[in-house]
Amino acid sequence: MPELPEVETVRRGLLPVMEGQRIAKADVNRPDLRFPLPLNMAERLKGATVLSLWRRSKYILADLDTGETLLIHLGMSGRILISGQTIGEFHHAHPAPQKHDHVEFHMALGPRVTFNDARRFGAMDLMPTATTHAHALLNQLGPEPLGNDFHETYLTQRLANRLTPIKSALLDQHIIAGLGNIYVCEVLHRAGVHPARLTAETDAAPLVPIIRQVLQEAIEAGGSTLNDYRQTDGKLGYFQHRFKVYGRKGEACLTCGTPIERLVQSGRSSFYCPSCQR
Repeated sequence: MPELPEVETVRRGLLPVMEGQRIAKADVNRPDLRFPLPLNMAERLKGATVLSLWRRSKYILADLDTGETLLIHLGMSGRILISGQTIGEFHHAHPAPQKHDHVEFHMALGPRVTFNDARRFGAMDLMPTATTHAHALLNQLGPEPLGNDFHETYLTQRLANRLTPIKSALLDQHIIAGLGNIYVCEVLHRAGVHPARLTAETDAAPLVPIIRQVLQEAIEAGGSTLNDYRQTDGKLGYFQHRFKVYGRKGEACLTCGTPIERLVQSGRSSFYCPSCQR
């Protein structure tokens, strides 16, 4: 599933064609994705101007001048692609409609934004902007790891006296919003922390700058492409070429040469170096 860097990369790609622009019309080609789509979604979006486009955790949100906010979740296989956009001397023409193009936003200035989701694990919703933070998908989220509310004191206090593996704690969206399996594995390797170490036995403060660094590097690289993820221009992210441990079981640790090992925690694979991580 796309994690924070992938979603942030998509949001940034959408900014030039959506923020401040009017949706001339929306084509809603099926009644549901993972959940039913909002009632009269096409009619409610037609003619609306996107005032701001922001991200909360792994969700993209578009505040509209109609007083509503559109929530978009890519899920496991969702892609958002832009066509009809001119960048410099290059024009990205509209492609022929694809089988899994479920929602299309026709922007007034010409570009088209298409949500394609082969497995329909994504989601969209419309809500009053004033109640956005109370939405069921958002109201229990912890602070953004790149925001001011996430700092050494906060993480130390949240993890103190817990008897939870540090890997599980960092994946808890109530503690930190947006972190996923890939980047937590990479963070723990850089920190030299074994994924099974208990939080009560872990100095949490040094993790904060490492979390920020890994996420920033991934965003700059356009995210990580493993299966379905694409940037809005169709290009692949390439942070996966910088993985130190994730998906590298049996390969040599790039720091010490010890073979990378894998263990399963709460149904998820944890990759780590048994020599570097204690």
